[in-house]
Parts: sequence; C-alpha cells; structure tokens
Amino acid sequence: MDDTFKFAEWFRGSAPYIDAHRGRTFVVLVEGEALREDHREPLIQDLALLHTLGVRLVMVFGVRAQACAALAEAGIDPRRLQGREVLDDDAMTVIEAEANRLRLALEARFSVGLPNSPMHGLEITAVSGNLVMAKPLGVREGVDFSRSGEVRRVRADAIRRLLDQRALVIVPPLGHSSTGEVFDLDAADVARCVAVELRADKLILLGQAHGLSDAQGELKRQLTPQEAEAVHFDRVAQPELARQLDAACAAARQGVARTHLLSWRDRDALLGELFTRDGVGTMITHERYEQLRPARLEDIGGMLELMLPLEEKGVLIPRSRERLEQQIDDYRVIVRDGMVIGCIALHRFDEARMGELACAVVHQDYRGGERGDLLLRAVEDEARRRGYQALFALTTHTSHWFLERGFRLGAPKELPDTRRVVYNVARNSKVLIKALD
Repeated sequence: MDDTFKFAEWFRGSAPYIDAHRGRTFVVLVEGEALREDHREPLIQDLALLHTLGVRLVMVFGVRAQACAALAEAGIDPRRLQGREVLDDDAMTVIEAEANRLRLALEARFSVGLPNSPMHGLEITAVSGNLVMAKPLGVREGVDFSRSGEVRRVRADAIRRLLDQRALVIVPPLGHSSTGEVFDLDAADVARCVAVELRADKLILLGQAHGLSDAQGELKRQLTPQEAEAVHFDRVAQPELARQLDAACAAARQGVARTHLLSWRDRDALLGELFTRDGVGTMITHERYEQLRPARLEDIGGMLELMLPLEEKGVLIPRSRERLEQQIDDYRVIVRDGMVIGCIALHRFDEARMGELACAVVHQDYRGGERGDLLLRAVEDEARRRGYQALFALTTHTSHWFLERGFRLGAPKELPDTRRVVYNVARNSKVLIKALD
C-alpha cells in the first residue's frame, strides 16, 4: 500500500511536466561508456518513454570508450594534441566501424517490443543519416589532424522533418564533408550544434559526473554560464565533464533555454531531472542581450582577449594594442552584456577596389550559430557601400568556411600590390577571394 501511495503521489506530481514536455525538442547526449551492453538497456527504455510521451527526441551518442578499446586491439595509438586525437585513415576505419556497430545496436534496441519488456507494444522509428556536415581540423602547430574534424553545419531542416514524422533521430559522432570524406567529431560539440540549430528546448548531457559540485561536494542545482564556469574542478582528471560543461555553457549562451548535466550511473537521473520539481543534476540557463556595432577604443581589451587563444594556436597573426587603436575604424564587434564575443575587420585597398576580410573571430562559447555569417554580412555590406568589387581573406585553418560562403581559392598574385609585397611566404596562407555583385 505504501509503495502504491508513493507511486500515485509521484505520478500526480509529474503530470504538469508531462504536459509541459509534450511537443518539445530535446537533444540528449549519451556518452559511449553508458552504452556498453551490460548497462545501456534502462537508459534506452527511458528514452523510449520520453518519445512515447510526445517529446521530439534527438539522441547523440558518443563512441569514445568503444573506439579506444578497438584502436588498442588493432595496435593503433593515435597522437593526442590540443585535446583531440590525430587520426589517419587506418584509425578512422576502426572508429567508423565502432560507430556504425553502436548505431545499429541502438536501432535494434529501440525496435524491441517483447511482451516481457517495458517497451512492449511500442513502435518506434529510429532514424539516422548524413545529418551533420563536417570540416577538417586542419593543420595545428604544424600537425595535420587528417580525419579529425569539427562541425561545419547541421542539416536542421532534415532533422525537423524526421521529428515531424514522429521519428526518434539518432546522430553519431561522425560528420560528412562536401568532398565525400567522413570525419571524427567530438560528441558533446555535435550535441551542442544540433541543439542550437534546432533551437531545442533542452540539451541533456549524460556522462559519469552527477553535475557540478562546489568545494564542499554540494551539487549545484541551477547556474548561469558565468557561474558554471567559475566552479573549479580538475579538468585534466575529468575531461568528459570539462567537454560537457563547455558544450552546455556555449549552448545556453546560443539560445538553448535549458541545458542539463546528469550522470548515466544514476538509473533514475533522466526521469528524475525532467519530472520532479528539484531535479537531480545541474541545470544551466541561458542569458540574453547582444548587439553588432562598430568597434570602440574601450573594446580593445576584450578584442585582445578574444584573439589571444587563436594567436597562441597560430590561427591569427598577433595584433598589438597600438595596431588595433590605429585600425579601430576597420573593426566591427558583437558585444553581449558588455563582453566582446565576436569581431571582424575590413581593411581597405581603395586603389584596387578590394577589401581584406581579416580577424574574423567568434568566442568559442558562441560558435555554431549565425554570428560568423552576421559578421561576414556586415563586412560585405560595408565593402559594397565603398564600391569594392571583391573581398579577399588569408587563412591557414578555415578555408572550408570561406569556400562554403562563396569564396574561391585564389593566388597571392591576385592580391592588391600593397598587400602582395607583405604576403608571408613562410606562413603559406591560402588566398580566398569573393566577387561582390
């Protein structure tokens, strides 16, 4: 009787949440370790339950645990740099096999409808596909990352159509390029990008940690991105939590209303977080207010801070404060709550009727949305107002981004004379050119 009473009370208390979640879009990341055969079944059953309750569900899965074991068995030990593996074709073959094996296993488990299972009578259509487009990480610190990549674009409209058809969408940590290659992606970043592009109501990240805790070990229930980033923990000892926290904070800043950090080790974490008043993990809520405007002298400190990580990686050429002060009229910035989160420059070559697009940077926590395109449009509009016929850019890392936006590969000889004479041959930057109509 007592157990029946407790269940009835819980069910009554969960009713408002069931109604509130119906028709909402949730993106759920499940790390690979949580999907080992010996303990993945309860989690799959809970995801199936969410689907039957009317949640529009996208499941992003990790494959790190499975891939590491398979690579070791194959005698492959990829080099690790800047938090990512340097993957050649042999390593990628192993990872693709593990990702496909796990994807098929998930589709099979979502199809279970045996009379003695919690999914009896359910008919779930689980669908995957080439839903994430990727680009190579490129050359970093002189090292070619080869088949390690990052998200270029999420095919959000295709995912929405599948959700409209009541499908449960499964997204692996792999991305396809416009040249037909497959790249290894960070699963947490995939989940973030999918959630942002879908304008998801929730991004739920299931890892080993129960959430964020303070120095006394007390779980922090609700935080802003700034508060979450101020919580100290050993990022080296807990790399998974570090990746998930970065993704959660970035997603919150990019418009995802609620992001949640939960532990798959807690059998009831997913349902407990979604259908109880207090929840069981850490929730991070988004903030608002930002604007694109011409840069001011008081922005220079924030611009230098924004550029520094890319300068240290060799993506950007270092710029001094004095140089920025002299060229401040060339810059546009995106400012959010007083913080510079994006910038771009249009350096003028009036005699050639060309402009150089330079220093296009978006803070790492705010990437994946439309801010890069917003900055590009601002520069293009300014160039057209000045009567320029073309824009050019020099890059060592982001040529795919420019090519995707109508630029073509050029040569140093096509640069304006005054720019060509200072072209750094040793840096060997690619020249990208876009005609302006």
